[in-house]
Amino acid sequence: MKVLLSIKPKYVEEIEKGSKLYEFRKIIFNDKVKTVYVYESSPTKKIVGKIVIDKVIEDSPLNLWTMFEEHSGIIQKDFFEYFKNKDKGYAIKIKRYIGYKKPIDPFKKKPNFIPPQSYLYIDSINNLLSAN
Repeated sequence: MKVLLSIKPKYVEEIEKGSKLYEFRKIIFNDKVKTVYVYESSPTKKIVGKIVIDKVIEDSPLNLWTMFEEHSGIIQKDFFEYFKNKDKGYAIKIKRYIGYKKPIDPFKKKPNFIPPQSYLYIDSINNLLSAN
């Protein structure tokens, strides 16, 4: 099982550089997911690569920040603004990032494509983008 995640361009860039080793989320998919396809949100609006997951850590935002600040790829103010009023959060530890040489424009393959607000379970990119 795989998921498609929307990630802002500035965070995709940090993942590509290797300075962001954790992707943070307020809600999480099930633990059977080992592959995350990365949809880089506006203005890019393309599927730019995939993440192989090492593990997912659940804890309070404060503990997540304390543990992973050095490899968070995000500034403290933005991190805590994202987790505002949340008692728990999730850190997806990135085992490996594989960027696509030619990003996929999902809107060309499927004009009614809707990017996920949080995540979307998928079998494969091809199935997701089939013209059904």
